[in-house]
Amino acid sequence: MPLRVELKPGERIIIGQSVITNSETRTAFLIDGDAPILREKDILTAETANTPVKRIYLCVQMMYLENDIPAYQELYLGFIKDLIEAVPSYRDPIGEISKLILSGQLYKALRELRPLIKREEELLR
Repeated sequence: MPLRVELKPGERIIIGQSVITNSETRTAFLIDGDAPILREKDILTAETANTPVKRIYLCVQMMYLENDIPAYQELYLGFIKDLIEAVPSYRDPIGEISKLILSGQLYKALRELRPLIKREEELLR
């Protein structure tokens, strides 16, 4: 079943290895296939990954977009070790996210990281 995507004017989306930028009008289209897809609002860059959980998110995002878990595994393990040492209450959610990664459910792992980013922002206030 194809994924229906609606983009606002000027909104960007990553499909596979391509960044697509919408024109000045609202656009809707269907995507059929298994290429990784991320909307602009869900994308982090190296510059915006400025907290421990955001660095983990960026690492998982790269695993997802490049379809290459082993390339980022060591980096990921270092990030989660540092996070759990700093905030032990993140151990269980990070454990669940790690299980998703190991089973290849990278997009789902990204979804599970988003609430942790919000929680982290509240802790840092």
